Amino acid sequence: MTSDLQLSFSRVRDEVGKAVVGQEGALSGLIVTLLAGGHALLEGVPGVAKTLLVRSLSHALSLDTSRVQFTPDLMPGDITGSLVYDAKAGEFEFREGPVFTNILLADEINRTPPKTQSALLEAMEERQVSVDGVSRPLPEPFLVAATMNPIEYEGTYTLPEAQLDRFLMKLTLDLPPRDAEIEVLRRHAEGFSPRDLRAAGVTAVVGAAEIAEAQAAVRQVGVSPDVLAYLVDLARATRESPSVTIGVSPRGSTALLAAAKAWAWLTGHDRITPDHVQAMALPVLRHRLQLRPEAELEGVDADGILRSVLQQVRVPI
Repeated sequence: MTSDLQLSFSRVRDEVGKAVVGQEGALSGLIVTLLAGGHALLEGVPGVAKTLLVRSLSHALSLDTSRVQFTPDLMPGDITGSLVYDAKAGEFEFREGPVFTNILLADEINRTPPKTQSALLEAMEERQVSVDGVSRPLPEPFLVAATMNPIEYEGTYTLPEAQLDRFLMKLTLDLPPRDAEIEVLRRHAEGFSPRDLRAAGVTAVVGAAEIAEAQAAVRQVGVSPDVLAYLVDLARATRESPSVTIGVSPRGSTALLAAAKAWAWLTGHDRITPDHVQAMALPVLRHRLQLRPEAELEGVDADGILRSVLQQVRVPI
């Protein structure tokens, strides 16, 4: 049975749809990521509404949002904050960086060197920032939504494996189909501005208290021993693939479990099924596979490997 709280999150979709045409899969992934307490990496060519999607979602959720444009000269302190000397007080004081927010939009995260990318590791994992030996907690909820252009584009850096592993999901945003692109142009012709979400009619329908309540409900979603074994079998199958050098780790299995719980709750179920696991497998696992160079040369990709694994591993009844 669907609760009022679950219906509220359905309304979030409607509000975001006032600003963003299509990209329903990425929107679902972001909502699942938030409910599972994770972080999301959004990949797509420029102009497919990655930034607008995150901004619209945060507006519909009534959460504080900060945006950081990642550039080659960005320093770690520009994200986390730093100690600044106050001449009047005669002492150093901590100035919070943009990471002290509910949703941090890390725009084009792969345009800054790995040292600065890694400044987010503690924030993403521990929900805190340590400067000069002092740990400072971040607000709740806290989600990093990082956008990324495809690696083959000029002027980008590969994200370190440790950084990638901290993202619950990697969501891909494709170019819209013809009808959706026509709708985008129609809205702009009628005066839509992506910089003014209020004028577009996007309103807040869920707040921090409801998000905390939903996250607690997600944690109570049940899972049978057979489904737990299925999760493990999927992870182990990726490690045995001849096209893979590094498969899904136990952290990846745990992430898939968390995402499947959130998806089950959103769809009105109190226990996860193999269908919920399969629905979340690609976005949760695709960035956790390291392919052999010869496999990449042959055109093999992570999604193809995962689809093959899903077909081969026995599904519990």
